[in-house]
Amino acid sequence: MRHYRAVMLALAGVALAGAAQAKPAAKPDPIKAAFVVMGEDGEPQARVITTAKACPAIRAAGKSVAMTVRATPGVEALRPTISAPEDTKPSAFPVTVCEAPLPFADSASVGGHRLPMPLSNPQRIVVIGDTGCRLKKTDSAYQACNDPKAYPFARVAAAAAAWKPDLVVHVGDYLYRETACDDAHPGCKGSVWGYGWDSWNADFFTPGAKLLAAAPWVAARGNHESCSRGGQGWWRFIDPRPLVTGRDCNAAKDDEKGDFSDPYAVPIGGGAQFIVMDSSKTGNAPLKPESFAAKHFAADYAKYADLAARQPYSIMVEHHPLLGPAAGTRGTGQVQVFPGNGGLQSVWGPLKSNFTPPNVRMLLAGHVHLWEAASFASDHPVQFVSGFGGTQEEEVPVPPVLPADYEVAPGAKISDFSSYVVGFGFMTLYRNGDDKWDVEVHDQDGKVINLCKVIGSKATCDTVRVPNNS
Repeated sequence: MRHYRAVMLALAGVALAGAAQAKPAAKPDPIKAAFVVMGEDGEPQARVITTAKACPAIRAAGKSVAMTVRATPGVEALRPTISAPEDTKPSAFPVTVCEAPLPFADSASVGGHRLPMPLSNPQRIVVIGDTGCRLKKTDSAYQACNDPKAYPFARVAAAAAAWKPDLVVHVGDYLYRETACDDAHPGCKGSVWGYGWDSWNADFFTPGAKLLAAAPWVAARGNHESCSRGGQGWWRFIDPRPLVTGRDCNAAKDDEKGDFSDPYAVPIGGGAQFIVMDSSKTGNAPLKPESFAAKHFAADYAKYADLAARQPYSIMVEHHPLLGPAAGTRGTGQVQVFPGNGGLQSVWGPLKSNFTPPNVRMLLAGHVHLWEAASFASDHPVQFVSGFGGTQEEEVPVPPVLPADYEVAPGAKISDFSSYVVGFGFMTLYRNGDDKWDVEVHDQDGKVINLCKVIGSKATCDTVRVPNNS
């Protein structure tokens, strides 16, 4: 009897082993990212990043829609960057980028990945920005990229996805891993760096995966995506417009073409729209009138005004806060509160006293690593800054009470101000009428820590300075 049982157990083991051997191992998924970015006039563009040689097809409404190659794998020649030559390397992109207009359908998928479908009238909108892990030798800034508490973008993105948005707005600065981590900072030891795919994947596509899958994106360009920084990846992966030679940031001689893009509108129904501006190459100082940047931004304003005339409620999306305060010492040792972006103000101020065309009622930006809301007694639109998505926080936070004589721009005195300066998170917009919005500030786990009400171009918030309760 014992012998019989032993034989049967042995045979069963052989059978199980054979079954296990007969089942082929699962092949690695070649698709590294599949997402939707909203382009000009709100046209949704499907994007896929894959290690496969050929682009997959989109399945929608029982039909197959071919995707075309946007960018082939390759290593771009070394070009000048903001870093010293010894801290720079060629950008390697060992992936194929595929694209196609998203078919009109109730649902769509590509390679087994469900694509988020756009709504004509999105009600629930996430606003997030400044999401990369900061590694920059010139600033001695070494964020602990290996520590999810010190670099919580994945946690923030997951919480934002759990809010179930209809649309996501990113206000710029996706890639911060610019130079190698040094041996004195174990929190980032071994972190990838540079401007190639490995850094883009580590800083954005992997930690942001859940949010990329949750809803289509409106993507603004930050100064970290300028041609001398992450511009090559910006044009390959994210910008909704065609990738063309000379606008791809590969050659420094073409940077005036690669660094400056025209604005475009994304309608969101109910008489409202986002107007996306490329402010990646503005600066804090006023621009010289004869400079290429000043001439470009002046021409941009005319196009901006034409777009704003299309809808009664326009929301400008760009990276540098036009009317948002920031704080710092600038070598003086004394905390100072600085005005909004001097570059844009210097060009747009002479064109319009409140710096924006008619019908622009709200401004969304990042760049300053905190959350803040500035509302004005004058006719300036309300400014929100959502730059607290994961990048190392500001060393000098904006004070809770601004100086009595402070103006964020000539003639622009803030009547209502609110901020959150000691933590990470995201902001949400909930449509509550033709010109009414509920604005919530969420911490990195999705908990609501402040609530603002927007009517037209004015906002009031429940809390002036949100405390850090973590």
